[in-house]
Amino acid sequence: MDKHVTIYSTPTCHFCHMAKEFFNEKGVQYTNYDVAADPVKRQEMIQMTGQLGVPVIVIDGAAMVGFDRSRLSQKLGIEA
Repeated sequence: MDKHVTIYSTPTCHFCHMAKEFFNEKGVQYTNYDVAADPVKRQEMIQMTGQLGVPVIVIDGAAMVGFDRSRLSQKLGIEA
């Protein structure tokens, strides 16, 4: 799979952990930004989505807010 995946997350976000576990389980390589510790990435995320909610998952430039296993699988072209 050659999709570029980025997740904006915080250490205390349960759904962020679920998303990263899903990526690891499926062998999806991703870049993680901790927006609790990185104000520049936090501002980038807010500009992208207009909100502070995490996780924000970006696949090939298209952002989605929240963790939705079936939607992620569809966007990544993999089995849920």
